[in-house]
Parts: sequence; C-alpha cells; structure tokens
Amino acid sequence: METSQEQLVTQKKSNPSVWRSMSLFLVPLLLSNVLQSVGQLVGMMAVGRWLGVDAVAAVSSFFPLFFLLISFTIGIGSGSSILIGQAYGAKNEERLKAVVGTTLTFTFLLGVVLAVIGSIFTLDILRLMGTPENVIHVSASYARILFYAMPFMFLYFAYTTFLRGTGDSKTPFYTLIVSTVINIALLPVLILGMFGFPKLGIYGSAYATVISTIATFIVLMVYLRKRNHPLQFDKTVRRYLKMDKELLALLLRLGIPSSINMILVSLSEIAVISFVNHYGSNATAAYGVVNQVASYVQMPAVSLGIAVSIFAAQSIGANEFGRLKQVIRVGIWLNYIIGGVLIILIYVFSHQILGLFLTEQETLYIAHRLLMITLWSYLLFGNAQIISATMRASGTVLWPTVISIFAIWGVEVPVAFVLSHYTNLEILGVWVGYPAAFAVSLLLIYGYYQFVWKKKQITRLIQ
Repeated sequence: METSQEQLVTQKKSNPSVWRSMSLFLVPLLLSNVLQSVGQLVGMMAVGRWLGVDAVAAVSSFFPLFFLLISFTIGIGSGSSILIGQAYGAKNEERLKAVVGTTLTFTFLLGVVLAVIGSIFTLDILRLMGTPENVIHVSASYARILFYAMPFMFLYFAYTTFLRGTGDSKTPFYTLIVSTVINIALLPVLILGMFGFPKLGIYGSAYATVISTIATFIVLMVYLRKRNHPLQFDKTVRRYLKMDKELLALLLRLGIPSSINMILVSLSEIAVISFVNHYGSNATAAYGVVNQVASYVQMPAVSLGIAVSIFAAQSIGANEFGRLKQVIRVGIWLNYIIGGVLIILIYVFSHQILGLFLTEQETLYIAHRLLMITLWSYLLFGNAQIISATMRASGTVLWPTVISIFAIWGVEVPVAFVLSHYTNLEILGVWVGYPAAFAVSLLLIYGYYQFVWKKKQITRLIQ
C-alpha cells in the first residue's frame, strides 16, 4: 500500500514536469512550422495574385512529386531523431556525434541521387500524374530548380532534426526566422524583377526557396561553431563521415519503414491529384490551396508527434520508462486542445482565408466545400500520430508503418476513387477519403498499442 501511495505522489509531481517540458519544447516547434508555412503561404499568394490560377496549378502539381522524392530522407531523419534522442538521454556524446556524422554523409549522397533522378524524369512523372497540359512544362521547370539544390537542402533539414533530438527547438526556430525573412524578401525581387534582377516569374519563387535555405544553413553552421555546440561540425563528426556501419544499419532499420510509409503517402497524393486533375486546372488550384490551409491544421499534430517521439526517446535513453505513459497522455490532450481551437477558427473564417489565395469564384467555391468535408478529421490524424510516435521512439516501426499504409491504400485511395468516379459527389468524394482513412488508422494504431506494444519489454537501442 505504501508503494502505491509513493508511486501516486511521484506521478502527481512528474505530470506538471512533463506538461511544462513538452509545452516549452512545443512552442518554438509550432512557431517554426508556422513560419515555414508562412513562407509557403506567401509564395503561393504571390504566385496566385501576380501570376494567376495556372501558375498556382503548376506549383500545386509539383509538390506531390517533390514530397515523393524526399520521402526516403524524411524517414531517415525520423530514424536519426530516435537515435539522437536516446544517445542524448543516455548522455553519450560520442554516440551522438557518430549518429550525426553517419546521417550527414548518407543524407547528402541520397540528395545527390534524388537530384539526378528528379531532374531527369520530372516531365514523365508529371505526365503520368495527369498534370494539365497547359501547366505541365512550367511545373517541370519549376521542379528542376529545387531538385538541383536537394543535397544542400537535405543537410539543413538533417541539422534541424539533430537539434530537436537533443530537446533544442529554439535554435531551429531562430534559423527559420532568418530563412523566412530572406525568402519573403526575395519573392518580389525575383518574381517581378526588381533592383536590376531579371524577371523570373514563377521560377523566382523556387530560386527564393533555394537561396534562403542554403544561406540559412551556412548561418546555422557558423552559429554552432561560435557557440562550441555539441552538434557542431567538428573533428569527431568528420571522423564519422565515413559512416559507422552498425549505426547505419540501425538507422536504416528504423528509417526504411518510415521512408516506405512516406513514399506510399506521396504516391497516394499523386493518385489523389490525378483524380483531381481530371476536373481541370480550377480543381487542381483548389486542391493546392486546401492542402495549404490543411497544413496549418496538421501542424500541431505533426509537431506533437515530433515532440512525443523525442521525449519518449530521451526517457528510454535515460531508463525513465515510467514517463512514457505521461508523455503520450499529455500529447493527446494537447492535440485536441490546440487542434480543436485551430479548426474552429478556420471554419469560422474559411471564406476570408481562402480569399487570400484565390480570386475566381468557381475555384473559391470548390475549395470551400473541400475544406468543410475534411478539416475536422485531422484531430483523429493527430491522435494516431502521437501513439505511433511513442512506439517508434522505442524502435517499434514495422506495425505502425503497416497500419498507416493500409489506411492510405486500403481506405483513402479506394474511397476517393470510387466516390469521385461513381457517385454524384464527384470531386468532393476525393476528400471523403481523408476522414475515412484517419478514422481507420486511429482505430488500428490504438488497438496495436493497447494489446501488443504495452506488453513488450522496452530497451535502449544505443548503449
């Protein structure tokens, strides 16, 4: 009886700590995502207002392809954040730097390969996606600009992942401020041709993204060196650029299932946009704008998934297994509080928000109806993300990936196809697939967590 009372007292004391720690980590992370979306939002608004609906459609057609090609890197980043978190929790700086060096080399080489593949096959893939002919060549040229810069962009993304894995969400936020300011400042200069620069039109948006990302990466590297940060690019990190084979194998074991999941998510988005493209460039533009707005609702869920994964990994690294249940509980509460408030606000001001992107009434009408159908279901998505993140932090990646893939290809894509092709819903049927998939995913993920994962013995991946 005394032991139970002691555990209860300990739990009550630790709960505020988990709430406070996660909240402090989450605020800069959310602000980082907001800033990143602001850059994309301003870019989309600039393209839409200055260049028209066809330009918006060209950019919208490209992003599923770009996401497909970087999916493997996102998965590897997910694996490295788990290893960074556990090494940091265990206070093992040597292994921390080994993870950094190994990940950097692998990520850079992967970026080179994807840059070559993307630049060669862009037009063919866009044509397979059913991209409207009036925008396909512009979209392909836009894509190639970003593909050529991929290796350097990946290095920047990798370093922000490393920093967050150590619990530092402030430094990535500060560097993103630099990136966003540079990007927004360059948009009118490069798109419209100001101060003697050539008028690049839609391609100016791509060049602004590339220049701002690379410049910010250089600033970040200088900052880490000046501060003598544990993650700075020093001799120890350079020594591991040859790649630690055991770490690389572990990184791939953790990252490949996530990468496969991301790739199949990307392919599903390509399938979905091919359904949408069937209804013309107005529908494609509406799809791109709705995805932009939905990204703001997704933001708390994705951020909380990252936060939960990092805190869970650090708890496992420090052998504090009792904190895991508290981490997931706090994450779920924050998901429904933050996500719920955001969804209500967007529903209330939906016409004004969509009007920032679109001027044509037909496109605006399509986008509004799509938004109403899908937005609420991102709360279910967030819940599933948090449970999956906890399991992934322990190295359990296979079954969460299998469940996610089934929800996408067994539910979302078939529902979207059937309802958009064989019912009166037409394009609206595409968006019904999202809440259907999110609901099935949450049900299966929670079932696996409750009846299988909780009964497993959890151990550290890095000793």
